[in-house]
Amino acid sequence: MSLQQTPRQELLGAKDIDPPMRQRIAQALGQEVDEESLRETLKQTPDNVDAAILLTQSLLAQKRAGEALEVTDKILATVPGDLRALNAKGVVLDVEGRHEEAQALYQEALAAAPGNQMLRNNLGLSLAITGKAESGNSSHPATRVGR
Repeated sequence: MSLQQTPRQELLGAKDIDPPMRQRIAQALGQEVDEESLRETLKQTPDNVDAAILLTQSLLAQKRAGEALEVTDKILATVPGDLRALNAKGVVLDVEGRHEEAQALYQEALAAAPGNQMLRNNLGLSLAITGKAESGNSSHPATRVGR
């Protein structure tokens, strides 16, 4: 019996997996994010926060913070006040060295969700970078754009 590889297009249901899910799978497998696919997804569904965050992460990894900021601005124009989008923009601003603006975004988001640990951690990290301290902060070692 010989083993043959199934062509990608014939994999059961492969064509039915949405682009953001494909991107998460690719990231988990250590593959590069398909920027073009994410941008196309955002054209078709401009309120897709998952795709916007994946694209933002990819752009930041490529040291393209200006473009990442454009992505976060667009998603926030579409879904104003979305906590994950606010957090992502805060991270981009921190990367750009615009810490006070980032801290204001984290605080805005925390006003809506005071128990959100990701926002609290990122605010604490941003404050630490600028030499300020937040009481009761339990920050993690790295600022993250995420869910």
